[in-house]
Amino acid sequence: MKVVILAGGLGTRLKPFTEVIPKPLLPIGEKSVLEIQIERLKKFGFDEIFLATNYKSQYIEGFFGDGSRYGVKLSISKEDKPLGTAGPLLLLKEQLTEPFIVMNGDILSLIDFSKLYEFALKQKSLLTISIKKEITPFAFGNIYFDGDRVTGIEEKPNIVMYILSGIYVMKPEIFKFFPNDEYFGMDSLILKMLAEDSIISKYELKEYWLDIGRINDYEKAQEIYNEHFHEVK
Repeated sequence: MKVVILAGGLGTRLKPFTEVIPKPLLPIGEKSVLEIQIERLKKFGFDEIFLATNYKSQYIEGFFGDGSRYGVKLSISKEDKPLGTAGPLLLLKEQLTEPFIVMNGDILSLIDFSKLYEFALKQKSLLTISIKKEITPFAFGNIYFDGDRVTGIEEKPNIVMYILSGIYVMKPEIFKFFPNDEYFGMDSLILKMLAEDSIISKYELKEYWLDIGRINDYEKAQEIYNEHFHEVK
């Protein structure tokens, strides 16, 4: 089963670390982010992995080789110019002839990839997006009123949102929505599909999940490594 890991980001918010090392190769405990991802994917039977690269691509290719030491078949795809978060997939269109997983190269999760994949296969949609419930404390009290009369107060309520977790399942027919050789983000793909009334399915990710986008997220990843990722579970 096939997976594309988007590993071409510049990692701007993680400087100065990413000035030398591409973000997916940043060490978390004893392993890099990509190594943890690949080991977890292999655990769930996904053994053909494509790394979509741009920034410092040669570092990533040199580090992983053909993937044999991880028990997977690994291929490197390199952009000649930035193509966004969805655009690089079009470079792999000929190889992606069956439903496949796409995931960002800067997230850690204990998601059961096989359950997500099996769920997506049963849907009529060409795209299944995984979502994560995020609860953020609000810093101020919320006042309710009717005209000039106060009717209630809610002290520092939580803000509940469902966010994209950066893990998707796509079916090959989805490429009909992709423009040729253009910068094309995942958000643009979703909006285009919605505009054309194409069904998109959602899968709620309830397992541990962390986006390593900022310095404090990277520090958090170091803290939770032993608890969640020291050994592939």
